Amino acid sequence: MTKFINHNPIQSTHLYRQAAHMAASVTTKSPSPFEELAFPFNLYAHALHLYQGVASDLHSGLFQNSKSSMESAQQSAHELLLSKLPTPPCRILLVGIGAGTTLSLLSQRGYDVRDIVVDTQPVTHINKDPGPEVPARYQSLETSIHDPESFDIVLFKESAQYLNQLVIFNKALDLLAPSGQLIVMDEFALKHDTTTSVNLHSLRNMVTLTERSGFELIENLDLSALAVPTLDYLLQAISTYRQRLIKDFFLKPEQLTQLEQSNQINREKYTNGQNGYALVRFRKKTTPQWRLHLLKADQQHEMFDLFEKTFHHPMTPAVWQWKYGSHSNLGMGVWRKDKLIAHYGGLARNILFFGQPQTAVQIADVMVDANERGILTKRGPFFLMTATFLEHYIGYGKPFLIGFGFPNERHMKIAERHGLYGEVGKMVEISWSPLSKFPHWRTRLTPVTALDDGHVTQIVNDCWQQMARDLQTAVVGVRDCAYVIHRYLNHPAQHYQVVLIKNRFGGRARGVLILRHDEHGCEIVDIIAPLIEIPLLVLHARRLAGISGHRRVFCRITENFAACFAIAGGTQQMLDIRIPASTWDAAPSIDSLRNHWWLMSGDTDFR
Repeated sequence: MTKFINHNPIQSTHLYRQAAHMAASVTTKSPSPFEELAFPFNLYAHALHLYQGVASDLHSGLFQNSKSSMESAQQSAHELLLSKLPTPPCRILLVGIGAGTTLSLLSQRGYDVRDIVVDTQPVTHINKDPGPEVPARYQSLETSIHDPESFDIVLFKESAQYLNQLVIFNKALDLLAPSGQLIVMDEFALKHDTTTSVNLHSLRNMVTLTERSGFELIENLDLSALAVPTLDYLLQAISTYRQRLIKDFFLKPEQLTQLEQSNQINREKYTNGQNGYALVRFRKKTTPQWRLHLLKADQQHEMFDLFEKTFHHPMTPAVWQWKYGSHSNLGMGVWRKDKLIAHYGGLARNILFFGQPQTAVQIADVMVDANERGILTKRGPFFLMTATFLEHYIGYGKPFLIGFGFPNERHMKIAERHGLYGEVGKMVEISWSPLSKFPHWRTRLTPVTALDDGHVTQIVNDCWQQMARDLQTAVVGVRDCAYVIHRYLNHPAQHYQVVLIKNRFGGRARGVLILRHDEHGCEIVDIIAPLIEIPLLVLHARRLAGISGHRRVFCRITENFAACFAIAGGTQQMLDIRIPASTWDAAPSIDSLRNHWWLMSGDTDFR
């Protein structure tokens, strides 16, 4: 029984955040005996208690016929689960949502049970440390302490959907005895399309990950047809006692309507095959030679060592924090025993996807220790981490709609051969000679060293809005004030010259120019302006290069937008940089993305 609230297409925010907002608004003490449960589970329990006189369980039921009650359907679900367990004595770790019924039942049957109650409040597919706001009754599976190989069964009863899959399988692998079983009974996503919101784990991807994680599938039991009446029963209970629930939980009518609508949408997803309910069992086989984990902050120095070994220059803690300090960004690592031997990073980026706000992820810091065998095979660490990252984070129903990066042609072809990426663009470089330092009489330059001036902030945002209007048929990273501050003004290692160009008379803003000066010349790293203003911005970049004594000015841009800069003259050459997109899982097609990205050097994390 899930708590779906927000089903906006392809969202990338925390799951069920509207549920959290609604929960926050229900602060007055409720007369319900279930007030200690998280919202909306407390409301569900109260509705069932009013409707059938009892609410001993909050899990989905398995309805054997149209006359079954919720109580009998939930009893059927428990009987099925018990039939899959070995006979006592048996050591079980139960990971649940806190209703307590399953724990009590297993204990009564003679099983040696330990339990963990997971937090069902807003969660994200991106793993993060629990904050101080997590109630004490909830526990972290990842940090729970148990002896290695101390359980025969690790059971997730409708709790897996709230946890990161890598955490689930790594913990189960550590805690299960040889040939022990991992059992998951839960709702799953069966297929994704453009309307799928971020909520459930893909059943197919979960099975695939278990096989990479040292498990084998022994049963995949589809229970969707038996479980879906749970939603009908719940909707009927809420409808029958609607006014009582509004009164008891101090809700606004529209809040309860929203909850009903979200459950109706979930019901429709069962009908069209998007969602389903299943019991899946896996057996622990062997501990794999390579293990996948999400990188934590206290493991950054292991990443630094691998980075320097791979790229031959160091990464500082400040740069790591700038890249990966946000909870929206993540790094996935591959370990051989206690050594990090591969890394795959992802940096969240707000984009406009053909004019619509979406979230993408920039792939960064992809590296594999050259001493590892099978580096580039389908059994090697590169494939292992790339496929897993794509399955869990990129595509329809995932935190990020699309991904992008800047691999060279060789690495691009390796990924294409494995079916991971497809090419959607190329980068070119256009260069010009510097100009004299004499002023341009129609426009003037204003350096931007901080954006704490509200007037300048508004100008930058206005320039971005004008640029965005010109790129309605493209895919482009957001270049608003917040982005400029983080990407350029707050960069811990690089210095950028940010310049606002305005009319000398009247003061109308023409655009924002971001330059980087080094031994290779003056680079136009980024622009924020209507596309018609690009020749003017190039002209000023050439002037500033002349003032700084550079021998050349250059910019890097996706080939499909090179003409916007070539109109200002210059010499164009192809770079050994390709733009990839995922072909591994359900996501926007390669054809729909090809030659639509607007990307410059500023969109990378390394210039």
